[in-house]
Amino acid sequence: MSSASKKAKEIEDPGSGEGVEVRDYDVEIQKTLEEIDGCQNQIDGLNEKASDEILEVEKKYNKLRKPYFQKRNDIIKRIPNFWVTAFVNNKEIAEILEEDEEDALRFLTKLEVEEFEDIKSGYRINFHFDANPYFENEVLTKEFHLGSSGDPASQSTPIRWKEGLDLTKRAKTKTPLKGRKRPLKHRSFFDWFTDHGDPSSDEIAELIKDDMWPNPLQYYLASDIDIENGVEGDGEDCETEEEEEEEDGGGDDGDEGGEGEEGDDSIVVVEDDVDEEDEEEEAVNDEDDGVNEEDDLLVDDEADREDGDGEEPE
Repeated sequence: MSSASKKAKEIEDPGSGEGVEVRDYDVEIQKTLEEIDGCQNQIDGLNEKASDEILEVEKKYNKLRKPYFQKRNDIIKRIPNFWVTAFVNNKEIAEILEEDEEDALRFLTKLEVEEFEDIKSGYRINFHFDANPYFENEVLTKEFHLGSSGDPASQSTPIRWKEGLDLTKRAKTKTPLKGRKRPLKHRSFFDWFTDHGDPSSDEIAELIKDDMWPNPLQYYLASDIDIENGVEGDGEDCETEEEEEEEDGGGDDGDEGGEGEEGDDSIVVVEDDVDEEDEEEEAVNDEDDGVNEEDDLLVDDEADREDGDGEEPE
């Protein structure tokens, strides 16, 4: 059995970031650690192989999805203001949309997200516009390159603004929506489009690529869904109010009933008074009857005496 002095001993603090952690292990632990390291290398090799195969699968399905994305775009063109409505209904994008920019996006007829051939090296977002009063470009593209160095970079089409209509110069600082933890990074939509300061944390680009592009219909219909939910909520509120009114009405009825019962009590009291008066009258009548009976008896006695006095003795 190994002695305590041969157990792992930490020489330097691994969290210091300086130097190398030196440990002394006994032979058995050292051999076990080498076996674990060998297994880990095999796992890492499989992970790399899986990543390569997953990329190949993604390439395959990107090609399969492409005609459906094109078909969807062709269908979307039938709906006026589809893309601007979807953008406005997305809270994060709506935060950076100025009124003039919203008007400019009404001329947006097609949106595309294209991943580069090898996928992992980057992607581009294409905005297709009809002729509009703001700029000359028919297509505005913003690209994100994920180089081998690991430092991403971005670039975008220079916008050929018409005279006096550069919307990036009109942008105003907007107040973040209530509850937003971080301040707005971009002042406006076109300010985002032309900014390349920190492509590694471009939330708007990631939102368009990973959320808006895969299913824009959910955002186009978002306002209708909210309205439907609002109507249902109002209905529930109405039902609740009606129930409360019924309960209040029941309370009023109860109060009225209570008043009625009190009225009945007063009537009962009156009846009691009447009964007492009747009893008193009956008592008086009984007394009168008793006096009359006594008078009759006296009259009868006097008559008997008179009869007795009127008889002659034999």
